[in-house]
Amino acid sequence: MQYKIPVQIENEDKIFLNLSLRQLVIIMVGGGIGYSVFKSLEPNVGAGVALFPTIIIVGLALVIALFRHTEMTFIPFLLNLIRLNLNVGNRTWCKWVDSYNSLEVGYIKAPTETQSTWGNKNHHTTFESVEERLGKL
Repeated sequence: MQYKIPVQIENEDKIFLNLSLRQLVIIMVGGGIGYSVFKSLEPNVGAGVALFPTIIIVGLALVIALFRHTEMTFIPFLLNLIRLNLNVGNRTWCKWVDSYNSLEVGYIKAPTETQSTWGNKNHHTTFESVEERLGKL
């Protein structure tokens, strides 16, 4: 028996107002935080002043929820941007070798890979190079 497999399985299903469940949750959480900030500030400073942080929080939630750049959402884009800035000038192509450096942001390694790293004699030099890269930021 053959089963049809969708071609674009990474695309999120649109649920309401052309928004996915992830986007709706981010917008609702941001709106809830903004509302609670507004309600806590309004009695002390007035509605006009309390509206500014509320607008900033809700606007940030909207940007995070609706952001899309080359089929990447906000979090993968941010992690790739950090990795690019940390590994600047160090990416050279070598045949049969992984193109990323030992400093990978946002990737989870298998337990066997992490154990082999800890047994490495030059492990302290790896930490030194990480500190140098972080110092560039």
